[in-house]
Amino acid sequence: MSAPETETIGAGRLPRRRPEWRSQAPVVAVVAAGGALGAVARYALTLAWPTPPGGFPWATFWTNVVGCAVMGVLMVLVTEVWAAHRLLRPFLGTGVLGGFTTFSTYAVDVRKLVDAGRPGLGLAYLAATLCAALAAVWLASAAARRVLTGRQR
Repeated sequence: MSAPETETIGAGRLPRRRPEWRSQAPVVAVVAAGGALGAVARYALTLAWPTPPGGFPWATFWTNVVGCAVMGVLMVLVTEVWAAHRLLRPFLGTGVLGGFTTFSTYAVDVRKLVDAGRPGLGLAYLAATLCAALAAVWLASAAARRVLTGRQR
């Protein structure tokens, strides 16, 4: 094991910083841009499909389920089909779909249901979202693989 590169500053020796952040700047930029697009789309859905007080938060539920399904298809495409650009996955996966899906709002929705005196509905929403989101990503990725395998024959 070798010692880190050092440079003399004053009386002491300090480790030299490498400009690694510069190579990550494009990734951070595309994640931020994609996140903004995804968050705007999610917010538009909540405006179009508001949740009544104490009601089941359908907009958040379907946003998370659809986002997970799209993520399943996307990951099959970028890992098994396309020779994707290095910024595509961060832009679409972490950025757009990360901003679109909203598990923080999901947690707040559960809390709102419990606070509104609907703990049973809150628990049902908690379990249904988790199960539906996991099923969506698994089924969508399996379907994408099946469709793509059928095309290659």
